[in-house]
Amino acid sequence: MMREYKPKKNAQKQVNYKDRFYVSPKIPRESIESDNIYLADVEILRMQIKVMESYIERGTLVVWVEKDSIFKALEILKGIGYDVLSELSAMDYLESKGGFEIFYQLLSIQKVKRLRVKTFLKKNERIESVSRLFSSANWSEREMYDMFGILPLNHPYPKRIIMPDDWVGHPLLKSYPLQGDEAAQWYEVDTIFGKEYREVIGAEQREPARVDRYDSKRFSHLGYEVGYGQKIEKGAEKPQPITYQEEDGVLFVKKLTPESTKELKERK
Repeated sequence: MMREYKPKKNAQKQVNYKDRFYVSPKIPRESIESDNIYLADVEILRMQIKVMESYIERGTLVVWVEKDSIFKALEILKGIGYDVLSELSAMDYLESKGGFEIFYQLLSIQKVKRLRVKTFLKKNERIESVSRLFSSANWSEREMYDMFGILPLNHPYPKRIIMPDDWVGHPLLKSYPLQGDEAAQWYEVDTIFGKEYREVIGAEQREPARVDRYDSKRFSHLGYEVGYGQKIEKGAEKPQPITYQEEDGVLFVKKLTPESTKELKERK
């Protein structure tokens, strides 16, 4: 029987109830004329490149330029004091607009001002790397490629930075399923040991805060230790005396005894 086809333009879209007449409020925009510093900076930009749109949003100047002007725009802005690139990334609008929104977040410590340069990149188009201007762009552009599939031109080291080199797909695309797939869930076990070891090793645990007191292979309950891999029945743990390799004590380290400890039953 054939599997039912489901369109994957936006696999991350959640089916939740909401009022169909509700319109999400937009962040208010202010004119650049309300800030003399921002006004002067935009005028300098306009003298050398085309500025498509400019406004102030929550105290930050936002400037839209054409994709081919990104490198020149950042070069100009760096020359007038915006010498810190704190972030750059993309947003997936492939389904609704057929491309990506790219943004570059700049900071001027001298002026105590923030500025965001934005542009739109159509699907399969390329954009110039700015790593020659800002060293911080090196890793950020690699992350943008890793997560969205956007590889800037002339990047010195065009390689994935988070996902493995042989990973298929780009996780921050809306077409990438939130729950992942079988290959993603068993990637490390299959790559290192092989699929035949799935039952031996078990599923990967990706939650860093997870603690299983009845898993004697990965965890040890202080004062209730058992042998490695020994099965523990819930509620049947037997207390074990706390012992140390250095029974004579360790210099400058106070020996821990059960009598001097207190087990917290609840948060203060």
